[in-house]
Amino acid sequence: MADLDYGDLEGNTLNVYAFVVKEGKPVGPREVMRGANLSSPSTAYRQLQKLESFGLIEKNVYGAYVAREKASVRGHVWVGKNLVPRLICYSLFFFGILSVEVTILIIQSLLQGQMPSLAVLYLIPITASSAGLFLAEGLILHRRNKPNSLKSDLVDDKLV
Repeated sequence: MADLDYGDLEGNTLNVYAFVVKEGKPVGPREVMRGANLSSPSTAYRQLQKLESFGLIEKNVYGAYVAREKASVRGHVWVGKNLVPRLICYSLFFFGILSVEVTILIIQSLLQGQMPSLAVLYLIPITASSAGLFLAEGLILHRRNKPNSLKSDLVDDKLV
């Protein structure tokens, strides 16, 4: 994984980089413009040049760009070829804990006929709210970094 200034890989640059990695094949500026929902091929070309200067992508002999390596991006993890906000992973962890707590509650009350312990009753809402907050913040971050899908729908309508 490449180490670089995390402030440089955000916004359109991050969207273009994630698109190039996800494609897994050489792409040109027009493909990047469509895939990352940029306004023009020149904007895509500028972002590709920026990524090339970082050493994250390279231009082949045909003029197309291909990812060299996956860089570590602050606040995100790579899941296969997808860049996922780390907060979503944290929410999944808390949802796992929540499922264990609910299972314990069900076993105690239904199968054993016992009154659930007060600790479990206190932990369930705390864990649920933690999972919900991490998920909400992760989705907000994902939506902020993801290209606008409405914009791509409008572009597709104009092309048809």
